[in-house]
Amino acid sequence: MQFGIFTVGDVTPDPTTGRAPTEHERITATVAIAKKVEEVGLDVFATGEHHNPPFVPSSPTTLLGYIAGQTERLILSTSTTLITTNDPVKIAEDFSVLQHLTEGRVDLMLGRGNTGPVYPWFGKDIRAAISLTVENYELLRALWDDEVVDWNGKYRTPLQGFTLAPRPLDGVPPYVWHASIRTPEIAELAAYYGDGFFANHIFWPSSHTEKLVGLYRQRFAHYGHGTPEQAIVGIGGQVFIRPNSQDAITEFRPYFDNAPVYGHGPSLEEFMAQTPLTVGSPQEVIDRTLSFRDYVGDYQRQLFLVDHAGLPLKTVLEQLDLLGGEVVPVLRKEFAIGRPADVPAAPTHASLVAAAENKAADDKAAEA
Repeated sequence: MQFGIFTVGDVTPDPTTGRAPTEHERITATVAIAKKVEEVGLDVFATGEHHNPPFVPSSPTTLLGYIAGQTERLILSTSTTLITTNDPVKIAEDFSVLQHLTEGRVDLMLGRGNTGPVYPWFGKDIRAAISLTVENYELLRALWDDEVVDWNGKYRTPLQGFTLAPRPLDGVPPYVWHASIRTPEIAELAAYYGDGFFANHIFWPSSHTEKLVGLYRQRFAHYGHGTPEQAIVGIGGQVFIRPNSQDAITEFRPYFDNAPVYGHGPSLEEFMAQTPLTVGSPQEVIDRTLSFRDYVGDYQRQLFLVDHAGLPLKTVLEQLDLLGGEVVPVLRKEFAIGRPADVPAAPTHASLVAAAENKAADDKAAEA
Protein backbone atom coordinates (compact mmCIF):
# COMPACT_ATOMS: atom_id res chain seq x y z
CA MET A 1 0.00 0.00 0.00
CA GLN A 2 1.24 3.48 -0.87
CA PHE A 3 1.14 6.45 1.48
CA GLY A 4 1.77 10.05 0.60
CA ILE A 5 0.81 13.69 0.60
CA PHE A 6 -1.31 15.80 -1.70
CA THR A 7 -1.34 19.56 -1.81
CA VAL A 8 -3.79 22.06 -3.27
CA GLY A 9 -1.16 24.81 -3.20
CA ASP A 10 -3.24 27.50 -1.52
CA VAL A 11 -1.70 30.81 -0.47
CA THR A 12 -3.56 31.53 2.76
CA PRO A 13 -2.71 33.97 5.57
CA ASP A 14 -1.61 32.37 8.81
CA PRO A 15 -4.49 33.33 11.14
CA THR A 16 -2.15 33.40 14.15
CA THR A 17 0.15 36.02 12.59
CA GLY A 18 -1.91 37.56 9.80
CA ARG A 19 0.93 37.04 7.33
CA ALA A 20 0.47 35.26 4.01
CA PRO A 21 3.45 33.74 2.21
CA THR A 22 4.37 35.20 -1.13
CA GLU A 23 3.72 33.08 -4.19
CA HIS A 24 7.47 32.48 -4.44
CA GLU A 25 7.62 31.34 -0.83
CA ARG A 26 4.67 28.99 -1.31
CA ILE A 27 6.19 27.38 -4.39
CA THR A 28 9.58 26.87 -2.78
CA ALA A 29 7.87 25.54 0.36
CA THR A 30 6.05 22.98 -1.79
CA VAL A 31 9.40 21.71 -3.08
CA ALA A 32 10.69 21.46 0.49
CA ILE A 33 7.57 19.51 1.48
CA ALA A 34 8.01 17.05 -1.40
CA LYS A 35 11.66 16.44 -0.48
CA LYS A 36 10.60 15.88 3.14
CA VAL A 37 7.96 13.37 2.01
CA GLU A 38 10.74 11.23 0.55
CA GLU A 39 13.04 11.80 3.53
CA VAL A 40 10.51 10.48 6.05
CA GLY A 41 9.81 7.34 4.01
CA LEU A 42 6.47 8.08 2.36
CA ASP A 43 5.81 6.96 -1.20
CA VAL A 44 3.89 9.63 -3.12
CA PHE A 45 3.79 13.39 -3.53
CA ALA A 46 0.89 14.85 -5.53
CA THR A 47 0.14 18.43 -6.50
CA GLY A 48 -3.14 19.96 -7.57
CA GLU A 49 -3.75 22.14 -10.61
CA HIS A 50 -5.32 25.59 -10.24
CA HIS A 51 -5.28 28.64 -12.48
CA ASN A 52 -6.53 31.31 -10.13
CA PRO A 53 -5.51 33.02 -6.90
CA PRO A 54 -5.06 32.11 -4.10
CA PHE A 55 -3.42 29.00 -5.60
CA VAL A 56 0.01 28.62 -7.20
CA PRO A 57 0.27 25.17 -8.92
CA SER A 58 -0.83 26.23 -12.42
CA SER A 59 1.88 24.09 -14.08
CA PRO A 60 2.06 20.74 -12.27
CA THR A 61 4.48 19.02 -14.63
CA THR A 62 6.95 21.91 -14.34
CA LEU A 63 6.83 21.61 -10.56
CA LEU A 64 7.05 17.81 -10.59
CA GLY A 65 9.94 17.85 -13.06
CA TYR A 66 11.89 20.15 -10.74
CA ILE A 67 11.11 17.94 -7.74
CA ALA A 68 12.12 14.85 -9.72
CA GLY A 69 15.63 16.22 -10.08
CA GLN A 70 15.95 16.47 -6.29
CA THR A 71 14.45 13.11 -5.32
CA GLU A 72 15.33 9.51 -6.06
CA ARG A 73 12.43 7.17 -5.34
CA LEU A 74 9.37 9.37 -4.73
CA ILE A 75 6.36 8.69 -6.97
CA LEU A 76 5.24 12.03 -8.40
CA SER A 77 1.58 12.54 -9.20
CA THR A 78 -1.17 15.13 -9.53
CA SER A 79 -4.26 15.86 -7.54
CA THR A 80 -5.61 16.70 -10.08
CA THR A 81 -4.82 17.24 -13.76
CA LEU A 82 -7.78 18.98 -15.39
CA ILE A 83 -8.98 16.67 -18.14
CA THR A 84 -11.75 19.11 -19.08
CA THR A 85 -9.77 22.27 -19.85
CA ASN A 86 -6.34 20.90 -20.81
CA ASP A 87 -5.73 19.71 -24.35
CA PRO A 88 -5.31 15.91 -24.24
CA VAL A 89 -2.40 16.20 -26.67
CA LYS A 90 -0.53 18.45 -24.25
CA ILE A 91 -1.32 16.18 -21.30
CA ALA A 92 0.01 13.19 -23.22
CA GLU A 93 3.18 15.04 -24.25
CA ASP A 94 3.90 16.53 -20.82
CA PHE A 95 3.50 13.28 -18.93
CA SER A 96 5.44 11.26 -21.48
CA VAL A 97 8.37 13.66 -21.05
CA LEU A 98 7.98 13.52 -17.25
CA GLN A 99 8.00 9.70 -17.41
CA HIS A 100 11.37 9.74 -19.16
CA LEU A 101 12.83 12.31 -16.78
CA THR A 102 11.77 10.34 -13.70
CA GLU A 103 12.57 6.83 -15.01
CA GLY A 104 8.87 6.04 -14.72
CA ARG A 105 8.13 7.23 -11.19
CA VAL A 106 5.12 9.29 -12.22
CA ASP A 107 1.39 8.81 -12.54
CA LEU A 108 -1.51 11.22 -12.72
CA MET A 109 -4.94 11.84 -11.30
CA LEU A 110 -7.54 13.23 -13.68
CA GLY A 111 -10.42 15.41 -12.55
CA ARG A 112 -12.80 18.14 -13.64
CA GLY A 113 -11.73 20.71 -11.05
CA ASN A 114 -13.94 22.70 -8.71
CA THR A 115 -13.51 26.23 -10.07
CA GLY A 116 -16.25 27.20 -12.51
CA PRO A 117 -14.53 30.21 -14.14
CA VAL A 118 -11.62 28.10 -15.35
CA TYR A 119 -13.76 26.68 -18.17
CA PRO A 120 -14.24 29.90 -20.19
CA TRP A 121 -10.62 30.90 -19.46
CA PHE A 122 -9.63 27.91 -21.60
CA GLY A 123 -12.46 28.22 -24.11
CA LYS A 124 -14.68 25.50 -22.64
CA ASP A 125 -18.27 25.34 -21.43
CA ILE A 126 -18.77 24.08 -17.87
CA ARG A 127 -22.15 22.66 -18.90
CA ALA A 128 -20.25 20.12 -21.00
CA ALA A 129 -17.96 19.06 -18.15
CA ILE A 130 -18.88 15.37 -18.11
CA SER A 131 -18.95 14.89 -21.87
CA LEU A 132 -15.65 16.82 -22.15
CA THR A 133 -14.16 14.45 -19.59
CA VAL A 134 -15.26 11.35 -21.48
CA GLU A 135 -14.18 12.56 -24.93
CA ASN A 136 -10.86 14.03 -23.80
CA TYR A 137 -9.92 10.88 -21.94
CA GLU A 138 -10.78 8.69 -24.92
CA LEU A 139 -8.36 10.78 -26.97
CA LEU A 140 -5.68 10.72 -24.27
CA ARG A 141 -5.79 6.92 -24.20
CA ALA A 142 -5.49 6.77 -27.98
CA LEU A 143 -2.51 9.13 -27.97
CA TRP A 144 -0.64 6.92 -25.51
CA ASP A 145 -1.73 3.56 -26.90
CA ASP A 146 -1.61 4.03 -30.67
CA GLU A 147 1.41 4.88 -32.81
CA VAL A 148 -0.70 6.81 -35.31
CA VAL A 149 -3.88 8.59 -34.23
CA ASP A 150 -6.72 9.70 -36.48
CA TRP A 151 -9.26 11.51 -34.37
CA ASN A 152 -12.51 13.37 -34.90
CA GLY A 153 -14.51 14.55 -31.89
CA LYS A 154 -16.90 17.25 -30.80
CA TYR A 155 -14.72 19.46 -28.62
CA ARG A 156 -11.43 19.91 -30.48
CA THR A 157 -10.06 20.04 -34.01
CA PRO A 158 -9.47 16.67 -35.71
CA LEU A 159 -6.14 14.85 -35.71
CA GLN A 160 -4.87 13.14 -38.83
CA GLY A 161 -1.86 10.86 -38.79
CA PHE A 162 -0.64 12.25 -35.46
CA THR A 163 2.13 10.47 -33.54
CA LEU A 164 2.91 11.42 -29.97
CA ALA A 165 6.51 12.43 -29.31
CA PRO A 166 8.03 11.21 -27.13
CA ARG A 167 6.27 7.89 -26.87
CA PRO A 168 5.63 6.65 -23.30
CA LEU A 169 8.62 5.16 -21.49
CA ASP A 170 9.00 1.43 -22.23
CA GLY A 171 5.82 1.69 -24.30
CA VAL A 172 3.73 1.90 -21.12
CA PRO A 173 1.81 5.11 -20.35
CA PRO A 174 1.61 6.54 -16.83
CA TYR A 175 -0.99 4.96 -14.59
CA VAL A 176 -4.21 6.98 -14.41
CA TRP A 177 -6.40 7.61 -11.39
CA HIS A 178 -9.80 9.25 -11.92
CA ALA A 179 -10.69 11.53 -9.03
CA SER A 180 -14.11 12.54 -7.81
CA ILE A 181 -15.70 14.02 -4.75
CA ARG A 182 -19.32 13.43 -5.69
CA THR A 183 -19.78 12.37 -9.33
CA PRO A 184 -20.80 8.77 -10.14
CA GLU A 185 -20.07 9.25 -13.86
CA ILE A 186 -16.36 9.52 -13.00
CA ALA A 187 -16.49 6.26 -11.05
CA GLU A 188 -18.11 4.71 -14.12
CA LEU A 189 -15.38 6.08 -16.41
CA ALA A 190 -12.62 4.66 -14.21
CA ALA A 191 -14.36 1.30 -14.08
CA TYR A 192 -14.91 1.17 -17.84
CA TYR A 193 -11.20 1.55 -18.57
CA GLY A 194 -10.05 -0.53 -15.61
CA ASP A 195 -8.17 2.47 -14.20
CA GLY A 196 -7.83 3.56 -10.59
CA PHE A 197 -10.49 5.54 -8.76
CA PHE A 198 -9.52 8.14 -6.16
CA ALA A 199 -12.17 9.36 -3.71
CA ASN A 200 -11.14 12.72 -2.26
CA HIS A 201 -12.79 11.82 1.05
CA ILE A 202 -12.33 15.20 2.71
CA PHE A 203 -15.62 17.08 2.83
CA TRP A 204 -18.18 14.28 2.88
CA PRO A 205 -19.27 11.68 5.44
CA SER A 206 -18.04 8.11 5.20
CA SER A 207 -21.39 6.89 3.90
CA HIS A 208 -20.97 9.03 0.77
CA THR A 209 -17.48 7.70 0.06
CA GLU A 210 -18.64 4.15 0.72
CA LYS A 211 -21.37 4.46 -1.96
CA LEU A 212 -19.07 6.03 -4.55
CA VAL A 213 -16.28 3.49 -4.09
CA GLY A 214 -18.82 0.67 -3.98
CA LEU A 215 -20.24 1.78 -7.33
CA TYR A 216 -16.77 1.84 -8.86
CA ARG A 217 -15.94 -1.64 -7.56
CA GLN A 218 -19.22 -3.04 -8.86
CA ARG A 219 -18.77 -1.54 -12.32
CA PHE A 220 -15.07 -2.53 -12.46
CA ALA A 221 -16.19 -6.14 -12.13
CA HIS A 222 -19.05 -5.60 -14.58
CA TYR A 223 -16.57 -4.60 -17.29
CA GLY A 224 -14.53 -7.74 -16.72
CA HIS A 225 -11.40 -6.30 -15.14
CA GLY A 226 -11.53 -8.56 -12.08
CA THR A 227 -13.51 -8.95 -8.90
CA PRO A 228 -14.81 -5.90 -7.04
CA GLU A 229 -12.10 -6.49 -4.44
CA GLN A 230 -9.42 -6.24 -7.14
CA ALA A 231 -10.39 -2.73 -8.22
CA ILE A 232 -7.72 -0.08 -7.61
CA VAL A 233 -8.83 2.48 -5.02
CA GLY A 234 -7.18 5.56 -3.57
CA ILE A 235 -8.49 7.60 -0.66
CA GLY A 236 -7.81 11.15 0.48
CA GLY A 237 -7.76 12.39 4.03
CA GLN A 238 -6.61 15.32 6.13
CA VAL A 239 -4.89 15.26 9.47
CA PHE A 240 -3.22 17.47 12.05
CA ILE A 241 -1.05 15.66 14.57
CA ARG A 242 0.60 16.48 17.85
CA PRO A 243 1.84 14.03 20.49
CA ASN A 244 -1.02 15.18 22.71
CA SER A 245 -4.55 15.24 21.34
CA GLN A 246 -5.67 18.41 23.09
CA ASP A 247 -2.57 20.26 21.94
CA ALA A 248 -3.41 19.31 18.36
CA ILE A 249 -6.96 20.62 18.66
CA THR A 250 -5.89 23.87 20.34
CA GLU A 251 -3.19 24.56 17.75
CA PHE A 252 -5.23 23.65 14.69
CA ARG A 253 -8.49 25.38 15.67
CA PRO A 254 -7.62 28.89 14.37
CA TYR A 255 -6.49 27.41 11.05
CA PHE A 256 -9.69 25.42 10.73
CA ASP A 257 -11.90 28.34 11.74
CA ASN A 258 -10.39 30.60 9.07
CA ALA A 259 -9.73 28.10 6.28
CA PRO A 260 -10.96 29.32 2.86
CA VAL A 261 -13.02 26.20 2.22
CA TYR A 262 -14.68 25.24 5.49
CA GLY A 263 -13.94 28.15 7.80
CA HIS A 264 -16.78 30.09 9.45
CA GLY A 265 -19.05 27.06 9.18
CA PRO A 266 -19.36 23.99 11.41
CA SER A 267 -17.18 23.81 14.48
CA LEU A 268 -13.99 21.77 14.37
CA GLU A 269 -15.61 19.11 16.55
CA GLU A 270 -18.68 18.94 14.30
CA PHE A 271 -16.55 18.67 11.18
CA MET A 272 -14.41 15.90 12.67
CA ALA A 273 -17.53 13.98 13.63
CA GLN A 274 -19.11 14.35 10.18
CA THR A 275 -16.05 13.90 7.91
CA PRO A 276 -12.72 12.03 7.96
CA LEU A 277 -10.77 15.08 9.23
CA THR A 278 -8.64 13.82 12.13
CA VAL A 279 -7.00 16.22 14.56
CA GLY A 280 -5.28 14.50 17.44
CA SER A 281 -2.51 12.18 18.55
CA PRO A 282 -0.64 9.73 16.30
CA GLN A 283 -2.73 6.87 17.70
CA GLU A 284 -5.97 8.69 16.93
CA VAL A 285 -4.83 9.26 13.34
CA ILE A 286 -3.86 5.59 13.07
CA ASP A 287 -7.20 4.39 14.42
CA ARG A 288 -9.25 6.71 12.21
CA THR A 289 -7.30 5.89 9.05
CA LEU A 290 -7.57 2.14 9.68
CA SER A 291 -11.34 2.58 9.91
CA PHE A 292 -11.45 3.65 6.25
CA ARG A 293 -10.99 0.00 5.28
CA ASP A 294 -14.25 -0.83 7.05
CA TYR A 295 -16.27 0.95 4.38
CA VAL A 296 -14.07 1.10 1.25
CA GLY A 297 -12.41 -2.32 1.54
CA ASP A 298 -8.73 -3.04 1.04
CA TYR A 299 -7.30 -0.22 -1.02
CA GLN A 300 -4.01 0.78 -2.64
CA ARG A 301 -3.19 4.45 -1.96
CA GLN A 302 -3.73 6.79 0.98
CA LEU A 303 -2.89 10.47 0.54
CA PHE A 304 -3.06 13.06 3.33
CA LEU A 305 -3.54 16.83 3.11
CA VAL A 306 -1.32 18.55 5.68
CA ASP A 307 -0.21 21.90 4.25
CA HIS A 308 -3.38 23.94 3.79
CA ALA A 309 -5.18 26.78 5.56
CA GLY A 310 -2.09 28.90 6.19
CA LEU A 311 -0.10 26.37 8.20
CA PRO A 312 3.55 27.50 8.27
CA LEU A 313 6.20 25.37 6.61
CA LYS A 314 7.84 24.50 9.92
CA THR A 315 4.57 23.05 11.19
CA VAL A 316 3.98 21.10 7.99
CA LEU A 317 7.44 19.53 8.18
CA GLU A 318 6.74 18.56 11.79
CA GLN A 319 3.53 16.89 10.60
CA LEU A 320 5.54 14.88 8.09
CA ASP A 321 8.00 13.78 10.78
CA LEU A 322 5.10 12.46 12.83
CA LEU A 323 3.49 10.76 9.83
CA GLY A 324 6.73 9.14 8.72
CA GLY A 325 8.00 8.27 12.17
CA GLU A 326 4.93 7.26 14.15
CA VAL A 327 1.86 6.88 11.94
CA VAL A 328 2.62 5.35 8.55
CA PRO A 329 4.88 2.50 9.80
CA VAL A 330 2.00 1.29 11.96
CA LEU A 331 -0.51 1.75 9.13
CA ARG A 332 1.66 -0.30 6.76
CA LYS A 333 1.78 -3.13 9.25
CA GLU A 334 -1.89 -3.04 10.21
CA PHE A 335 -3.26 -2.68 6.68
CA ALA A 336 -1.23 -5.76 5.67
CA ILE A 337 -2.93 -7.90 8.30
CA GLY A 338 -5.75 -9.91 6.76
CA ARG A 339 -5.24 -8.41 3.31
CA PRO A 340 -6.38 -11.07 0.79
CA ALA A 341 -3.68 -12.38 -1.51
CA ASP A 342 -5.71 -11.53 -4.62
CA VAL A 343 -5.97 -7.82 -3.76
CA PRO A 344 -3.41 -6.15 -6.03
CA ALA A 345 -0.69 -3.81 -4.86
CA ALA A 346 -0.69 -0.21 -6.01
CA PRO A 347 0.39 0.02 -9.66
CA THR A 348 3.91 1.23 -10.42
CA HIS A 349 5.78 1.67 -13.67
CA ALA A 350 7.69 -1.55 -13.01
CA SER A 351 4.51 -3.54 -12.37
CA LEU A 352 2.83 -2.10 -15.47
CA VAL A 353 5.84 -2.97 -17.64
CA ALA A 354 5.86 -6.50 -16.24
CA ALA A 355 2.13 -6.87 -16.93
CA ALA A 356 2.59 -5.67 -20.51
CA GLU A 357 5.46 -8.11 -21.06
CA ASN A 358 3.40 -10.99 -19.65
CA LYS A 359 0.47 -10.11 -21.87
CA ALA A 360 2.71 -9.97 -24.92
CA ALA A 361 4.15 -13.39 -24.06
CA ASP A 362 0.67 -14.83 -23.56
CA ASP A 363 -0.50 -13.38 -26.88
CA LYS A 364 2.52 -14.83 -28.67
CA ALA A 365 1.93 -18.25 -27.11
CA ALA A 366 -1.71 -18.17 -28.14
CA GLU A 367 -0.72 -17.49 -31.73
CA ALA A 368 1.79 -20.37 -31.82
